[in-house]
Amino acid sequence: MLTVLLRRHLAPYRRAVCALVLLQFLQTCATLCLPALNADIIDNGVVAGDTGRILASGAVMLAVTVVQVGCNIGAVLHGARTAAAFGRDVRAAVFDRVQSFSARELGRFGAPSLITRTTNDVQQVQALVLMGFTLMVSAPIMCVGGIVMALGIDVPLSSVLVAVVPVLGLAVGLIVRRLRPLFRAMQERLDTVNRVLREQITGIRVVRAFVRDGHERERFRVANTELTEVSLGSGRLLALMFPIVMTVVNLSSVAVAWFGAHRIDAGDMEIGALTAFLAYLMQIVMSVMMATFMFMMVPRADVCAERLQEVLETSTSVAPPSEPVREVRFHGHLEIRGAGFRYPGAEEPVLRDVNLVAGPGETTAVIGSTGSGKSTLLSLVPRLFDVTEGEVLVGGVDVRRLDPARLARTVGLVPQRPYLFSGTVATNLRYGRPDATDEELWHALETAQAADFVRRLEGGLDAPVAQGGTNVSGGQRQRLAIARTLVQRPEIYLFDDSFSALDYATDAALRAALARETAGATVVIVAQRVSTVRDADRIVVLDRGRVVGSGHHDALLAGNDTYREIVLSQLTEAEAH
Repeated sequence: MLTVLLRRHLAPYRRAVCALVLLQFLQTCATLCLPALNADIIDNGVVAGDTGRILASGAVMLAVTVVQVGCNIGAVLHGARTAAAFGRDVRAAVFDRVQSFSARELGRFGAPSLITRTTNDVQQVQALVLMGFTLMVSAPIMCVGGIVMALGIDVPLSSVLVAVVPVLGLAVGLIVRRLRPLFRAMQERLDTVNRVLREQITGIRVVRAFVRDGHERERFRVANTELTEVSLGSGRLLALMFPIVMTVVNLSSVAVAWFGAHRIDAGDMEIGALTAFLAYLMQIVMSVMMATFMFMMVPRADVCAERLQEVLETSTSVAPPSEPVREVRFHGHLEIRGAGFRYPGAEEPVLRDVNLVAGPGETTAVIGSTGSGKSTLLSLVPRLFDVTEGEVLVGGVDVRRLDPARLARTVGLVPQRPYLFSGTVATNLRYGRPDATDEELWHALETAQAADFVRRLEGGLDAPVAQGGTNVSGGQRQRLAIARTLVQRPEIYLFDDSFSALDYATDAALRAALARETAGATVVIVAQRVSTVRDADRIVVLDRGRVVGSGHHDALLAGNDTYREIVLSQLTEAEAH
């Protein structure tokens, strides 16, 4: 998976990568030349007492060093830029894919895991790319070049390398093999910590209301301890890496010095050559250490890449049409034909054979007991879910064939749990129509019965709104969400139990104002309160995912047992009529 991810997202930067490899090659070649020049200075300059040779070789060494430093700077610069661009592209790709997900895919991954994948997982792969560009490219060149140069100096002494390199490779391989499952567990434990922390921050009021602080501390302690234990396990393995490498390095250095001294004593080798050989040995070992450092990062980056690919390769169950329809035949017309919906793996469908027709100038209400499928039914219209059987028509066109942008302009949904973004009142209201004027915003607020409390806020339309709208009450949040949809001016309004946090007086005033404002539009209301739906042109009664009644309030009250039971649970017999 790591290879697939790198190949796909580094493809646009082929030139930069080629330039980087060339610079690293030149820098490594310059590094390999330095010990040979140093040996020449010792053997032919210092030992022979030739000052001119010392100065000439020293000047060449200085020039080679300048080339080495320049190429290294250029390589690091290209590597950092390319790695940063790679991370940006992967984050953007993951974000775009998540934005295309339906509620089904979002529920499958979960928000905490998607956040971790978009941030920490991308960061781990990006760090590997950066280290690979700065270390991994030069490591094999230096290792092979060092071996070649060492063989050129003294072949018998190079037999030490035959023992050193395989031992290092075997030790590193065994450690890396055990690291991969630990890094996978580490990322999963990180998901768990994020999930627990997110739940506790979001539900802090509930935690304190039920005095469950101790229980939540224990939940976080368990999740944090599990992450710590896995991290310590991987840390212990990583801690073995460098001592093993350094032990092999030091033993090999001692062996080279020992055998090299004997060869010098026998006249088979010069002092400068031994110095150069030791330098090449260190370069070979350093290249192995650089590769070791990379191998330490590869298992975790591979796990992260696999998690990222899982998101990128997940297709949304609400796929955009290949040939979208951009115009509708009947403006504001909504029809649901034989619609059914079943969650993946569920034994029973949520909706079965649901039929509903709503037209411009009409208010259709959907009522039913908790769990009857009301919210799911409304979610089918803007394609938060797609029907598993039947069809949903907007303007006479199946929503699965309708252009998503056209559908978004046609349908306005006020969800059951309205969400406000961090910013100001104005930025939230203009979310669906960025070009809306201040007058249009105030008009929408007046209709939504929100103008009075917005005027009392410091700054009015420019008053700050916290993430999720946590600095306003539930009723104010609902009214702002309704105003946001009114600013959009869609042809079809969907209100999913959007009046539940309002008192009866505000509810009545809001419904009266909405009736005037949406007189020419199609309105579908899901509600629990009978007072909210009793004046609707048509009331659809849902029970266990089926339509068990449809008609006006009085007719349903007289002839539908399910509706009558709901009404009498809230009103007296006299109030119901």
